[in-house]
Amino acid sequence: MSDDYLTVIPTDPYWQPGTDAGDRAAAALARMLPDDDARRGLEAQWHDVVEVVHCGANLRVISCPQCGAECASGWWGEAVSERYEDGFRTLMTTVPCCGVETSLNDLFYDRPTGFARFRIEVLYPDRAWLTDEELAELADTLGHPLRQVLTHI
Repeated sequence: MSDDYLTVIPTDPYWQPGTDAGDRAAAALARMLPDDDARRGLEAQWHDVVEVVHCGANLRVISCPQCGAECASGWWGEAVSERYEDGFRTLMTTVPCCGVETSLNDLFYDRPTGFARFRIEVLYPDRAWLTDEELAELADTLGHPLRQVLTHI
């Protein structure tokens, strides 16, 4: 059996909302879900360190934001592992294609992927992407721009 998640994360991996704002945003997302079954899978999570929010099997290509060259998945995995061992104190890395320094969070992922210390996650959301309007409403409620990730594992 596979699992599907809809996750919203701040665009700044290190930013966290206060508990009240996070709970308000989770309640707003709950209202966007189609039914009680989907709402049961919703959880707001705060983490002490940055975590990878990966789209799972949906990811096919990771590219350099500077030159557009495809980054090898092995290189990406090593870069993430190195930063993980250091507690993700930095996400900065040098891409092998053109040598530019960039954040792992700013690479181009053909399916959104990111890094975060806060997330609102819905297991089995029974819906696809949030619309631009819905994502903007959540961002306004939270007080910070958001990115969404659809994960299939």
